[in-house]
Amino acid sequence: MTRLRHTVDGPADAPVVLFSNPIGTAFELWELQLPALTGRFRVVRYDHRGQGGSEVTPGPYSVELLADDLASLLDELGIARASVCGLSLGGAVGMCFAVAYADRLDSLVLACTSAYFGTPESWHERAALVRRRGIGPLVDPVLQRWFTEDADVDDVARCRAMLEATPVEGYAACCEGLADWDFRARLGEISAPTVVICGAQDPATPLAHAEVIANGTGAPLVMIEGAAHLASVEQPGAFDEALLEALTKEAR
Repeated sequence: MTRLRHTVDGPADAPVVLFSNPIGTAFELWELQLPALTGRFRVVRYDHRGQGGSEVTPGPYSVELLADDLASLLDELGIARASVCGLSLGGAVGMCFAVAYADRLDSLVLACTSAYFGTPESWHERAALVRRRGIGPLVDPVLQRWFTEDADVDDVARCRAMLEATPVEGYAACCEGLADWDFRARLGEISAPTVVICGAQDPATPLAHAEVIANGTGAPLVMIEGAAHLASVEQPGAFDEALLEALTKEAR
């Protein structure tokens, strides 16, 4: 089994919420959500294979493989069921998990994500660039998509450090997985209560992408103002409010 770096916070007997990360980040991304959750939930945060501090294995990493990793982590922790909140790549993993492991999912929050992330060529080109030149050439363009111009400089710096520390092979292998992934025709297979969250100024997965997911699943859509792609970091208060409502009420 692939070793996944992870951490658990909150009461051992509380309902479980698991956070699934965007590409190029680590589980510290979700630190701003802990104060709102850990009094009422057992919070599991982890790094995808090849990301953060998790084991790097040869690519490509299909999104389905990453969903299987999530299920294996729950097995390792002795957790039968959980709610999943996934952002960007993490949302794709959440969608796959929702279909493949429907009996283990309480609710699903799909934040700043898409059922289709663009042409295979664009992702294969990104993977090749990273393998050839490292993460460096991507850092500034990615951060411009992740944050608005008004974002807190410390938040940007924290996420820059995560991106720069991402293993090259792990990043490229996730790019290759996204290249081959298109879930648009399968959205109706998601049966768990679902909420879709979108950053109002997100250029990476804009409103049109969120609407495809919401229409395909019948889920409500929550818009976070003043946020780009990393809405959970840039507007944690509004994000936490939407997340808690999704976790404590039936979403549809």
